[in-house]
Amino acid sequence: MIKATVICENTVFGNLGAVAEHGWSVYIETEHGHFLFDTGQGNALINNMSLLKKKWSDLSGIFISHHHCDHTGGLLSALQAMPHTEVPVYAHPQLFKTSYLVRSNHRYIGVPHREVALIDAGAKFIYNRDFVEIVPNLYLTGEVPRTNDYEIGDTDIVIETENGYEIDPVEDDQSIIIRTEKGLFIILGCSHAGIINIINYAMQKTGVQNVHTVIGGTHLWAVSENQKEKTIQALLEMNIERIGVSHCTGFEVSSRLQQAFGNRFFHCNVGTVVTG
Repeated sequence: MIKATVICENTVFGNLGAVAEHGWSVYIETEHGHFLFDTGQGNALINNMSLLKKKWSDLSGIFISHHHCDHTGGLLSALQAMPHTEVPVYAHPQLFKTSYLVRSNHRYIGVPHREVALIDAGAKFIYNRDFVEIVPNLYLTGEVPRTNDYEIGDTDIVIETENGYEIDPVEDDQSIIIRTEKGLFIILGCSHAGIINIINYAMQKTGVQNVHTVIGGTHLWAVSENQKEKTIQALLEMNIERIGVSHCTGFEVSSRLQQAFGNRFFHCNVGTVVTG
């Protein structure tokens, strides 16, 4: 039995006292341990964990989808809230790279805390580039191969190199794949690798072709119309049983997905609980 509770997201409906912020965090409960996936920006995490009655002491570790501040900003607070002396933090080795958002005047959007500060707070970083099983039937994708020609991604995210600013392909983007009796349960971070690439990779690596549930950020709000159209069509062809989008999907694309998927669609705002 899998239970995923949205802790941080851009919107709140029906949870009095919960805080919304542009960010993403999910509390995942499995029979082999409980995990926090991402930590939001850091303004909502502590409040919402308490409001939703999730215990820090029950966590076996933290997963980080990628380095951006709206997914890593609450990491220090999370470590300080946990009673553990050492907390496994699973992430890509590029976690602490420096990146900027062009459309916001090159605003820094990387991890807001230094690695040494997080280690001092109890983080035991476990870095991975490859598809890896963390506990039975729960996997991190690691780097996802970019195999189609239309999931180009966001061209406004850059890194600073010796040759100046270059587009960041966000190779560190990774998702969670959970194998269930009903099929794959996929939890996305921001889908910088492309949601179709991610789902195809999950099916390839697990050998499971049935995708029961997909939740999380799709990053479709900042991409081309061509990518939006082809992505929605490809999702429909996959016959996904449930799709719950959030965070970086955007209202316009969310509306289009709702029209396309009907009652198979839902929105993952703060407090949403998804089981599988």
